[in-house]
Amino acid sequence: MKLWAANTSSALGTGLVTIAAPLFVASQTSDPLTVSAISIAIWLPWLLFTLPGGVLVDRVDRRRLMIRLDWARVVVMGVLGTSMLLGHAPLWLLFLSLFVIETGEVLFRSAGQSMVPAVVPHQMLERANGWLIGGVTTTQQMIAGPLGGFLFLVAASIPFLVNASTYAVSAVLIALIPGTFRAAGKEAETPGPAKAGLKENLASVKADIAESFRFLLGQPMLRTMSVLIGILNITLIGAGSVLVLLATQRLGLSSIGYGVLITCMAVGGVLGSIFGDRLVKRVTATWTIRIGLLVEAATHLTLATSLNQYVVGFALFALGVHCALWVMVGNSLRQRLTPPALMGRSASLNLFIVFGGNAVGALLGGVLAKQFGITAPYWLGFVVAAVVAVSTWRVFTPAAVARAYETPAHLREEQDAGR
Repeated sequence: MKLWAANTSSALGTGLVTIAAPLFVASQTSDPLTVSAISIAIWLPWLLFTLPGGVLVDRVDRRRLMIRLDWARVVVMGVLGTSMLLGHAPLWLLFLSLFVIETGEVLFRSAGQSMVPAVVPHQMLERANGWLIGGVTTTQQMIAGPLGGFLFLVAASIPFLVNASTYAVSAVLIALIPGTFRAAGKEAETPGPAKAGLKENLASVKADIAESFRFLLGQPMLRTMSVLIGILNITLIGAGSVLVLLATQRLGLSSIGYGVLITCMAVGGVLGSIFGDRLVKRVTATWTIRIGLLVEAATHLTLATSLNQYVVGFALFALGVHCALWVMVGNSLRQRLTPPALMGRSASLNLFIVFGGNAVGALLGGVLAKQFGITAPYWLGFVVAAVVAVSTWRVFTPAAVARAYETPAHLREEQDAGR
């Protein structure tokens, strides 16, 4: 519960800044390139630091790393918020602060996911991951949007100062978790950065990253799910990048109506997170994965063909449930199969695959909509999801998924040693 509360508090602050940062930039300039620099500052760290960040997470105490990251982000957001309060906040300071904050988020999320198997029993992983997903979805997609806009109207500095306080709350909560959370066997790690040269350290980092790729390639179920998520996320982000145009131009909705559509998906995500572990147990992980693929294909088809706002809203609600269940099953499966010494790198590699295609997907969605019409990204998403569902249907058999859920004895011993 402490880890969940810390994660949720941190997500709320991040969500507030995600809303307030574009508003602040738009109040200073109307240059599209400058406004788009926000997205560059946010997503660039995920491309640069996700994989090496996983190496760091596996070499240090994950709990202490998260605490230090939070306090560092308190300082960064505090300086930025104070500068805005005093009326001396140049845009370069905002972009630099966002870059630093997101770099910390990369490491924080990898470390947090790596801690989950050490603080809950394996039979509770689905529920724990579900609550973590639900906390982030609720705060970032349902609360942070209207709250961030309101606080910005009161004073531009408030969302940033509140963000600093949420990071402080997160740091205190994580500090209250007892124990050490260093990967098993890492206490005897040789030699540290102070003793080894730059060349040796770079070679060591590359070797650790290569080890995480080899592990993923050696796990058929994890490998297949990672590839699927990477492919489907590109088309999903592409579809989402033009959703506002679909809502306003095709469905005739106002900005409030568009916000309601986003809320439908968020509500689905929250409900899927809360009740997901019971749904997975009832229908099994196999059918959770299979039905999820069908839901994603059906959602794209609905958005491409329907002119009814209520049908589209229900489709997005179902998509929210599906996304929550898929993340829950994927994270729990990865945490079950991954040795503690690889947990950080495995989490970071997963995040790299999930977020690596975001920029490509957004660009693809815009290009397709411009060249072939507003529904083109959704038709592409339907075709891709349908092909993926058909081609992988036999991969996720009950027997294969059951074997993946059976943690080998040597891994159970190693995970117990890691605790």
